[in-house]
Amino acid sequence: MEDKWTLFEKFLITENVNLSVTDFLINSFAIIVLCWILGLSYQKVARSLSNRKDFAANFMILAFTTMLIITIVKSSLALSLGLVGALSIVRFRAAIKEPEELAFIFFSISIGLGLGANQLIIVLVAFGVFLAILWGRFFFQKKDSSQNLYINLSTEKSKLNLSKVQLIMDKHFKRFQLKRFDDVDGSTELSYVADIKNPTAIESFRTELLEQYPNTNLSFLDSKAY
Repeated sequence: MEDKWTLFEKFLITENVNLSVTDFLINSFAIIVLCWILGLSYQKVARSLSNRKDFAANFMILAFTTMLIITIVKSSLALSLGLVGALSIVRFRAAIKEPEELAFIFFSISIGLGLGANQLIIVLVAFGVFLAILWGRFFFQKKDSSQNLYINLSTEKSKLNLSKVQLIMDKHFKRFQLKRFDDVDGSTELSYVADIKNPTAIESFRTELLEQYPNTNLSFLDSKAY
């Protein structure tokens, strides 16, 4: 019984994988090159509008950190179990505003995982396929100019005719939906979400609405800001 327990302890603490400094340096160089290319591609073809350069700068750090962790913990089952315990108390609280940003984060982690497992060829092939998909979408996918906007308007309650406002909305926007209707201290506030196909529709809608209700306050807000 004691011999079996000793054998189990050795299984937990013995390094089963020899860590090669040469392989680690090669993988580190590969991460620098791949994440640099990934960052440039992200800045060029991503649809996110804000902080693309700053966000892309995190790819290399994220991939290298992942590779370092995998390289170390793969040598011991005990270290792997310890990593699970350590990660259970870590919370990722960074705000990810775009699904596309999350996709690039996962791909950066995948690069680190693959190189940490010493699968350089697989990582290079997967990276090439990923770039082909990314740039293919950029060049061949039809660009959609539509945009969802929140349209907020407020005016005096006695002057507002909801039916007329609905007719004006229907004239200028293909799809729209009333989200909020408030009567506050003699004034009426309306909130719509509308599918804007052409930016000029905003100006034409604004002009016609102000002709009907000159003292109306208008605001337009991208729905992604909520």
